[in-house]
Amino acid sequence: MENPCLIVTIVRKGWADTVLEATIAAGAHGGTVLFGRGIGRNEQQRVFGIQIEPEKEIVLTVVSRDLKDKMLEEIVRAAELGSPGHGLAFVLPVEAVVGVVHLVQG
Repeated sequence: MENPCLIVTIVRKGWADTVLEATIAAGAHGGTVLFGRGIGRNEQQRVFGIQIEPEKEIVLTVVSRDLKDKMLEEIVRAAELGSPGHGLAFVLPVEAVVGVVHLVQG
C-alpha cells in the first residue's frame, strides 16, 4: 500500500459497525474497533447527581491516501458526525504498514 493513512473515528457506543460498513462500502478492506470512554461538552449527563462517562467505540482504518477523502465523507455521513455529540474523525499519516500481506504485496 502506497502512502497509507490511518483514519481514527470515535463514535457513540453501538455505532462502530455503521462506520465499518460505510468504510468497507467505500473501499476499505476492514478495520479495528477499540472501546473507550470519554466526555465532551455535548455529552455531560448526570444520573442521581453522578457524572456519567459515555462509552465510546474507536474505529481504526488504514487506507491509501487516495481513498482518504472518500472514506472520510462516508464516515461523516454514516455516523452523522455533523451533529453535536455524535463523534469525530481525524486522519494521521502512516510511515509503514506490515502484516496485511494482501495489501502490501504487488
